[in-house]
Amino acid sequence: MLGIDDPQIWIAYLLCLLSAMGCILYGIIHWNDGKENEEGC
Repeated sequence: MLGIDDPQIWIAYLLCLLSAMGCILYGIIHWNDGKENEEGC
């Protein structure tokens, strides 16, 4: 698939995509928590 035969490369690509989706979901879930202004800055 796409000329990449090494399964370790596919695992690395898969983990990168999964971590990016996890970061996006975390950002969506915690979008308006209001915690950034607790310190009075």
